[in-house]
Amino acid sequence: MAYEPYFTEEHEQLRKTVRKFVEKEVTPYVDDWEEKGEFPLEIFRRMGDLGFLGLRYPENAGGQGWDYFAGIVFAEEMAKCGCGGFPMAVAVQTDMATPPIMEFGNDEQIERFLKPALKGEKLAAIGISEPNHGSDVASIETRARLEGNEWVINGSKTFITNGPRADFITLVARTNEKPGHKGISLILVELDRPGVSISRKLDKVGMRSSDTAEIIFDNVTVPYDNLLGKEGQGFAQIMWELQGERMISAAGSIGIAECAYEHALQYAKTRNQFGTPIAGFQVISHLLAEMKTEIELCKEMTYATAYRFSQGEVPSKEISMVKLAAARMAHWVADRALQVFAGSGYMMENPIQRIWRDTRLYRIGAGTDEIMKEIISKQMGLETV
Repeated sequence: MAYEPYFTEEHEQLRKTVRKFVEKEVTPYVDDWEEKGEFPLEIFRRMGDLGFLGLRYPENAGGQGWDYFAGIVFAEEMAKCGCGGFPMAVAVQTDMATPPIMEFGNDEQIERFLKPALKGEKLAAIGISEPNHGSDVASIETRARLEGNEWVINGSKTFITNGPRADFITLVARTNEKPGHKGISLILVELDRPGVSISRKLDKVGMRSSDTAEIIFDNVTVPYDNLLGKEGQGFAQIMWELQGERMISAAGSIGIAECAYEHALQYAKTRNQFGTPIAGFQVISHLLAEMKTEIELCKEMTYATAYRFSQGEVPSKEISMVKLAAARMAHWVADRALQVFAGSGYMMENPIQRIWRDTRLYRIGAGTDEIMKEIISKQMGLETV
């Protein structure tokens, strides 16, 4: 199916290039990375050399100068590698921790943090969630107190993708005692500073090829100049970041759903029962038709919303809709794909079980299903009690 309004011939060539890279340098190693619970850092440097980590960043910031849809192409193709963990780690680098540096940072911050991240020389993380605060960002407790020309940071962050090995973190912290979101700022923190510790590496149900940590900050000092933008603007900055993160989450959901669908389709064509391929049974063929339909529906809405976002709009209602719909679709498609495999799909040796586990996180990360519905309902004028 063609999507001419959104993708050019250059986009399709990029898609082929990324797909070839994934098939040759990612998919064959996924099993090993999943077992070890981490990927080799060399793969990020390789991706940096190929320009993949900075596709849609301007050339003067170390990027490739592509448009927004290059990022959509990249997220989709990365998610077809057969797991969700490694693509998620990459997305943190390309679409979560670094966009605020480009949008709100100064030239010195771009040189110190963004350019090395886009080259794959520095591993990035983003710190929002805390042990006591997830969706309620305005209530975070991590504090950065200004002493002279330094911030002194105390607190903890959890569910930090890339956390165990990251070189720096884009940290959401409270910098004054103004109520709610008014006291929140974004600060870039190098994770080799004294007082930073990994309290534990988290053991996840899925996404196992990305390492995830809880990080403690105990009187960690960073220069005042590590502040991103203006003090007290962090809540608005992170809400802006989350819009892009949700768009990329939708693209990733589409990619991993297509991967699950292709696994199921090929299996149905070759698995014989009662003397015929099971794809010939109406119950299976109709299920595959439903799966393909749901994927294509999500593509259409995701691309239409991505176009508006690329033109400078921030259609938060529609972004929340595509994030919600694509995440649920991916989880449903993966579950149906496993059902096509039946008993063999439930075996750890079958890659479909990993996709099934990994897609569950799409309905939690970057905003839960419930938060997405809350945003949508409020934008519809339906205030909850």
